[in-house]
Amino acid sequence: MYNLATIDADLAGTIFAGKLHFSAVTGSTNTDALAAARDGAPHGSVFFTDEQTAGRGRGDHSWRSNAGEGLYVSVLLRPDILPAYLPMIPLVTGLAAAWAISVAGLNVDIRWPNDLLIGDRKTGGILVESKTDASAGALVVIGVGINVHQRRFDAGLSTPATSLDIESGRRISRQVLLIALLESLQRETWGLYDAAVIAAIPARVAQMSTWIWNRRVEVHGPQSCVGITAGLDANGFLLVRTNRGIVTVQTGGIRAAETE
Repeated sequence: MYNLATIDADLAGTIFAGKLHFSAVTGSTNTDALAAARDGAPHGSVFFTDEQTAGRGRGDHSWRSNAGEGLYVSVLLRPDILPAYLPMIPLVTGLAAAWAISVAGLNVDIRWPNDLLIGDRKTGGILVESKTDASAGALVVIGVGINVHQRRFDAGLSTPATSLDIESGRRISRQVLLIALLESLQRETWGLYDAAVIAAIPARVAQMSTWIWNRRVEVHGPQSCVGITAGLDANGFLLVRTNRGIVTVQTGGIRAAETE
């Protein structure tokens, strides 16, 4: 279990201090954060759990969240940024998660827009849900799930899975990982107030990913297609070169496509 007093003390001076909400078991931390947001929960509120019974991933996919095995956390932000910058939030969250995992001595490959891989195996995922209101501004819930202690995984996963313990060969502290993630997430989201920092985000993500350039992929979603990735545009959208020309993929997911 987590030591809440120690976590709060380590987060002193951040936007998260004094705003931690832990549940031993819950349905979904993102659902909890959205419900709290409707009740007026403040910017920087953190919702995390030891076990999710209805964990959610992108596209209504489920996220298996067994007790004591992974990091399951959602953060509520009310950022005063332009709506045009909201698509950058999943990208900077990926950068923040990659930095946190690097504390364990592991390198992460970011599969646009929200998967965290080590080699060809998935170790984490991101689910960002945002809403804008003319009077209240933007409301963003950032959900992050990371496999930490898992040793066994369901058969038939679309992407083989792994965990930080398996990859590092040692037991990784979920508490240390949580603190590193939140500290990095604050740094990364603060950058969304600086135009120069925002302009550099696509290139930073490309440096952390083998999927952004020259990768043959199959796109799943409204803009389904097969082609070769050709970078990210200024908005953080994925460019895919197809037989019909360049497709700008704004939403959806990608997988490796068979070579022609």
